[in-house]
Amino acid sequence: MTSPFPEMKTGLRFGLASLAVTGCLAAVLAIAPGLGLPARAEDNPVLAKVNGAEIRQSDVALAEEELGPSLAQMDPATKKDNVLSFLIDLKVVAKAAEDKKLENSEDFKKRLAFTRSRLLMDSLLATEGKAATTDEAMKKVYEDASKQITGEQEVHARHILVETEDDAKAVKAELDKGADFAELAKKKSKDPGASDGGDLGFFTKEQMVPEFSAVAFALEPGKISDPVKSQFGWHIIKVEEKRNRKAPEFEQVKAQIETYVTRKAQADYVAKLREAAKVERMDKPEETAKSDAKPDAAKEPAKPADSKMAPAKK
Repeated sequence: MTSPFPEMKTGLRFGLASLAVTGCLAAVLAIAPGLGLPARAEDNPVLAKVNGAEIRQSDVALAEEELGPSLAQMDPATKKDNVLSFLIDLKVVAKAAEDKKLENSEDFKKRLAFTRSRLLMDSLLATEGKAATTDEAMKKVYEDASKQITGEQEVHARHILVETEDDAKAVKAELDKGADFAELAKKKSKDPGASDGGDLGFFTKEQMVPEFSAVAFALEPGKISDPVKSQFGWHIIKVEEKRNRKAPEFEQVKAQIETYVTRKAQADYVAKLREAAKVERMDKPEETAKSDAKPDAAKEPAKPADSKMAPAKK
């Protein structure tokens, strides 16, 4: 069962709104790091030769990025050995394909043209994104987002989650007799956070299901609720503390902000290029007519004003 109480994560909840642009940029972000491969010979040694063709360290690095998740569980030495073995096979099989003149087939030419276009896109968008990611731009995003959350109330609470109302009433009765809430949560709660004494850390209203938030934000610190029903079961809630929410330090969310600034710059650049291009949709003539009247630029990622920076869970 999915917990109604997601882990409190430090960061900006940003994302690209345009599915078309997101699809393109997903590929860019997956491949872009490989654009900066070793340049000097001493940093890029030859690791193997196949019929005289060299395989260098840079080839291994690029292949590791392409193979991605399939290598995740391997230790570095095993990973390198497997990738190098793959590249050797790649060279051998590619040479056999050349001998059969497969590169002259129409299918191969189409695939090669597609791959070339994709790599050109990757390279250009990576450059645009990097150029836009300045300290000034990131600080501006941080400041704008911080203004949106300062003063919002948040609650630090614990809870005990059980299956039935009778179970919840029994838990409440034990608490009324003086039982320790955290210890009882460890014994009785079915929530994944039971091992932490039911501690949910600090959260805002929208981060919890409505039934839970309504009670938690109405309780005074130190008070314990009566049984509360939600789609996840029955809860007993204890509020530990209330406070006005503060933005996390810049360094805590710098990585998320950098991602946002990069993606926004890339999305804006794609939108600008697409707006200037003449795009004709033969499958949807009405969209072409609409585009001729008023270009529909790709949407940008969610603005900081619509996003939240959440503090790390205590």
